[in-house]
Amino acid sequence: MPNVERHAPGTFCWIELATTDQDAAHDFYKSVFGWGVNQFPIGPSEMYTIFRLQERDVAAAYTLRPDQKGVPPHWMIYIAVESADKTAARIPQLGGKVIVPPFDVMDAGRMAVCSDPQGAMFCIWQPNKNQGIGLTAVDGTLCWADLITTSQSAGAKFYSDLFGWKIEFGDEDPAHGYMHIKAGEEFIGGVPPEKFMPPGVPPHWMLYIYVADCDTYYKKAMDGGGRSHMAPTTMEDVGRFAIVADPQGAAFAIFQPKPRK
Repeated sequence: MPNVERHAPGTFCWIELATTDQDAAHDFYKSVFGWGVNQFPIGPSEMYTIFRLQERDVAAAYTLRPDQKGVPPHWMIYIAVESADKTAARIPQLGGKVIVPPFDVMDAGRMAVCSDPQGAMFCIWQPNKNQGIGLTAVDGTLCWADLITTSQSAGAKFYSDLFGWKIEFGDEDPAHGYMHIKAGEEFIGGVPPEKFMPPGVPPHWMLYIYVADCDTYYKKAMDGGGRSHMAPTTMEDVGRFAIVADPQGAAFAIFQPKPRK
């Protein structure tokens, strides 16, 4: 059960649920992953949820605000940076957009809300007292993220230029069309080819939650009122995964890696 004390710049450091029913989300994710709930006031009638496992922070949630009318429930991914201001300044130069300019989150850190040239949204996070996710390689923790986009090549170029990622095909991947994302020496995600874009769905980041048994957690999600987008499926030499949505509609993947020999 590795604890995480620091996230290197360019790595995924936080995941945050925007939902229409925070209390229902608490119940769902507690029933599926065993996440505990710790809440903090962020306004006269608003609360910010920190989900926890083994006394470590693993995710967050908030209720969609009135000014977000029309935005569906979703999971947002955060990427660690050394300077939110310097990184945000480069995003328009590379064809992306800064939706919310850098601002301080009390003494936790500094962040901005951004989108890539195809419209997939992400946040950048310059940590201060809060580094982000504090646990990895345990059931119910982030392990991967895929960029689901309308242009694999344009997406790869944007993020490579912005974060210094190496995004390239593996030895066997050109035939499948899947590109791997490497931040420093760590593989953190991938970019599937455009043919995997679901019809009617805008570009987005799909996060993957680590589990030891995909089928068991898939059943927990279904029993908890979730919806299936893809039933458990085996990827040869990779593992087993499923894509589900919580009762409010926020989608995520659960992933059981193939055991190492």
